[in-house]
Amino acid sequence: MDQPQQHFLVVSFPAQGHINPSLQLAKRLARLGAQVTFSTATEVHRRIPLGKLPHCLLAPPTPSEELKSVGSRTLAELARDLAAAGRPVTCVVYNFLVPWAAAVARDLGVPPPCIGSSPPPSSPSTTSTSVAIPASSRPTGRTPSPSRSTGPAGSPRPRRPSLLFSRNPEDDLFFPLVEELFQTMDTKARVLVNTFEALELDYLKAAESVELLPIGPTLPSAYADGLDGTETSFGGDLFQQTPRESYTAWLDAQPDRSVVYREEISRALEDSQRSYLWVARGAREGVKESSQGMVVEWCSQVEVLSHRAVGCFVTHCGWNSTLESLACGVPIVGMPKWSDQPANAHLAEPSAEGLPDAAELRRCLDLVMGEGQRGEAVRQRAEIWGRRAREAVREGGSSDRNLMAFVQQRLTD
Repeated sequence: MDQPQQHFLVVSFPAQGHINPSLQLAKRLARLGAQVTFSTATEVHRRIPLGKLPHCLLAPPTPSEELKSVGSRTLAELARDLAAAGRPVTCVVYNFLVPWAAAVARDLGVPPPCIGSSPPPSSPSTTSTSVAIPASSRPTGRTPSPSRSTGPAGSPRPRRPSLLFSRNPEDDLFFPLVEELFQTMDTKARVLVNTFEALELDYLKAAESVELLPIGPTLPSAYADGLDGTETSFGGDLFQQTPRESYTAWLDAQPDRSVVYREEISRALEDSQRSYLWVARGAREGVKESSQGMVVEWCSQVEVLSHRAVGCFVTHCGWNSTLESLACGVPIVGMPKWSDQPANAHLAEPSAEGLPDAAELRRCLDLVMGEGQRGEAVRQRAEIWGRRAREAVREGGSSDRNLMAFVQQRLTD
């Protein structure tokens, strides 16, 4: 007798950093033969060319409380409609900023949901040393200094997530959601984590309250498992890209490992005298191209990082950027600001602290891209971790095995 087909309802918070890994996870589940429905906010959904991947609308991109009330109702309606159409949902997969999806699943009698494409174990949503702390109970001590990194990951994470000690007011938005996540999480919940065993196995094993399943890096197939060489982007960009041909042609004309790829950071790097590709989204007053660099509104980051001309990534160290740089074998110079960024930077270079000034940035770039022994060691380490990341998601790799085992386990729950 044939086994019933699994139907995963993947629910994503409507922000670029959450949509990318969630959408990529949905594609991977579909490649394993499962039915997949991808759900996110209406206005965001309209911008995503989902192609053959089944999809639905969830709610308008509104503040979290309205997203919760409207999203809970429409998600329940969607699940009932799918069941009526003969495609009942067998598992709800959601990321940690939409914890209310768990209650919807339980109300519908869907088997215990799992948290999909979560941050790595240093996140307050997954680490065994973390608790949900209301804003009124947050620590009032000195905020740990963020770190400066000069290479990809490979060092222990800080003992506690940087988010728990942040004084950035924007981080206050996360605490009610993290608290609700713990309140709604099942005992021994399954958490699909966007990392891989070789990177932080000790932290994955240390969790006691949840079952952590590393299934990352969740990157486009061309830069990960290699099964689809035509899939070179996530396919869920919410911003208007600069025409791809313009920046790829510019990169093609540059020598190997000569370009600094940089996020929306200080113009101080213009003094480095190194070629750069700079993403300057939104307000661009005072931002202009020069003979040594190119400025773009938006681009396919993972495609840029995989280009032979890119020799360094100057980044805020969000987990997606950190993991993409690692998988592409590109060294990092980190300038963390908020949320999980300081913890991610610490993973890459635990011994360095403080935000670098312009002179220090130039020193880091000279170290990473120069001809000295330390720079060569950093580049070699980047290449090693890039190979390990790609091996994890290729057929038979640790992340590939974990995801396949998860899908098979759903059949027996």
